[in-house]
Amino acid sequence: MDFSLSAEQKQIRDMVAEFVDEEIKPRASEIDETDEFPSDLVSEMADLGLMGMPFPEEYGGAGLDYHSYAIGLEEISRGSGGLGTIVAAHTSLAGNMLYEFGNEEQKQEYLTPLNQGTDIGAFALSEPGAGSDVPAMDTTAEKDGDEYVLNGGKLWISNGSVADTVTVFAKTDPDAGNKGISSFVVRPEEDDGFHVEGTEHKLGDKGCPTAELRFSDLRIPEDRLLGEEGDGFVHALKTLNGGRITIAARSIGLARAARDDALEYAQQREQFDRPISDFQTIQHKLADMDTKVQAAKLLMHRAADRKIRGEDFIKHAAQAKLFASEISREVANEGIQIHGGYGYTTDFDVERYYRDAKLNEIYEGTSEVLRNTIAAQMMD
Repeated sequence: MDFSLSAEQKQIRDMVAEFVDEEIKPRASEIDETDEFPSDLVSEMADLGLMGMPFPEEYGGAGLDYHSYAIGLEEISRGSGGLGTIVAAHTSLAGNMLYEFGNEEQKQEYLTPLNQGTDIGAFALSEPGAGSDVPAMDTTAEKDGDEYVLNGGKLWISNGSVADTVTVFAKTDPDAGNKGISSFVVRPEEDDGFHVEGTEHKLGDKGCPTAELRFSDLRIPEDRLLGEEGDGFVHALKTLNGGRITIAARSIGLARAARDDALEYAQQREQFDRPISDFQTIQHKLADMDTKVQAAKLLMHRAADRKIRGEDFIKHAAQAKLFASEISREVANEGIQIHGGYGYTTDFDVERYYRDAKLNEIYEGTSEVLRNTIAAQMMD
């Protein structure tokens, strides 16, 4: 096993890190405070090729391997958890749906502008009564001639209010359980009956709008169907499996930010006439924080490696996401503790890392669901 980065991977890491330090980090507190979609930063990321990192150049992507994509997303999330979610939902979910399950015409028409960053993507699966229990969804797509008519609603949709292309899951056969779910491409600006009901006021993940969507007799042509009718449930599971690697990357980015800030603060903050980093208690906290970050990175890259090789990676992605998401919260919590009272104020970024980190344990598979997945894979 080779644990060193290739020259290209180092170049990607350094390029994204420089952009994050110069452009994202100075704006991160402002984004968190205003909760406005940072369209200018997204455009700059598109210019750098960061909105289509893992997809082939023939579809407007950067043609990077999944290690490089994870490294890039880790760096973006180090600067802003909200921007990390924007890129992950756009790329790992919406983009990957089109790349894996779209036909050639669909890839050219819808995936290419996503990869170029001229369009923003969203992935509409969850509903008020159907989160982890996907087959409980109520949204339907009824065939009417050469069109489908969608009715229903979706909740917790990252990028939902700003998306140009939305991959939507609906029941084409309500009596067939998970085999009756299909997936479609919806274009909000073109399709009458697409409504944004509002966006959520969240604990963290600011800057990435999380929308409630409603479809009211929304008609789309039959060529917007991805794959075949009844394939949607499998599409969702496969897409989320890959997405979990990038949520691990987001988690690691946030944990690194909390670790780095805590280390810097501990070396500068003095109590009892010496820096608090001189105290063994603080040193142990920092040591544990760094060890957790390094372990999470190994799990993430192991899952990415198996995906690249075409090997089964369901358990490995679940383990990477589970561990990285939980340690991101733990490391951010210790970062606050090391900062003391200052860490509980908005004068320091560490409280934002904590709020952003908590989401990692919830979306794209809760920690409870991931433990079920891991156990099921072990016993299979």
